[in-house]
Amino acid sequence: MTSLPRDPVAPREGQTFAGASRIVAYVNLVKLPHTVFALPFALVGVVLASYRRPLRLSDVVWVIVAFTAARFAAMAFNRIVDREIDRRNPRTAMRELPRGVLGVGETWAAVVIASGLFILAAGRLNALCLVLAPEALAWVFFYSFTKRFTRWSHLVLGGSLAIAPVGGYLAVAGTWSRPAWMLVALALGVATWVGGFDIFYSLQDVAFDREQRLQSIPAALGEAQGIRVARFMHFVSIAALAAVGVAVHAGAWYWIGLALAAALLMYEHSLVTPGDLGKLDAAFFTMNGMISIAFFFFVLLDRLTRGAGGIRLIG
Repeated sequence: MTSLPRDPVAPREGQTFAGASRIVAYVNLVKLPHTVFALPFALVGVVLASYRRPLRLSDVVWVIVAFTAARFAAMAFNRIVDREIDRRNPRTAMRELPRGVLGVGETWAAVVIASGLFILAAGRLNALCLVLAPEALAWVFFYSFTKRFTRWSHLVLGGSLAIAPVGGYLAVAGTWSRPAWMLVALALGVATWVGGFDIFYSLQDVAFDREQRLQSIPAALGEAQGIRVARFMHFVSIAALAAVGVAVHAGAWYWIGLALAAALLMYEHSLVTPGDLGKLDAAFFTMNGMISIAFFFFVLLDRLTRGAGGIRLIG
């Protein structure tokens, strides 16, 4: 298939970098800065697991490697699966595969390498993580097909990123949480957090999705109802994270962090109204990453100020 010629003056998609190097191409392919959306939640899982077992520095490192590799593999796979859709969408036509900046073969190679690194990192953590690693990869790859048959692909994406805090917890604790529902609540909180923002993201493509018979909440229900669904998801997210706080007997800093996150979510929702998406820009999505970082900071601060010496970091 003939690749589209490069257009040096065409606008770049948001949250990407300028430059013609191979490194920049791969960074833009997977929107590496978006790692800040969910990596803090993986680290929240690590911190919460420290209530049960001491942290090893190597575990923290391998959790970061595992998350980054899995996200790289999932995003690159998504770009391969969606390359023809991206080619037809004016908003995404300048992505690396539609433009021919990267080839399909080398992108497949990157998916394989990243997947292998993820499984290696899981194996370095513990046997449970290694056993669950192929299932996690299967789920994050499955997401790429869902917009073709269900409007709820947003929650499938949320579920993909909800693997991060559960994996972070299991990497340290090596077993399920006590109480058992704590990890379920944590996963639900992240899944609805991400799902709500993905609904916002899809507001940009309502007309295109309907034309191409692709499914999303806004395409199926309209902008106004889509925004209401996103608002409900974020309400569920805050409630689920509050349940996590109850489960771990969180202190004041945890609740301050959650209250800050809720306030920022309310502010962001006030910026988006049906028919007016002018404030739905790169800064809006970047701020969501900042919210997750801030929440992690307060969870960590709460853990460090708790009794029994807080976190014990061993070699």
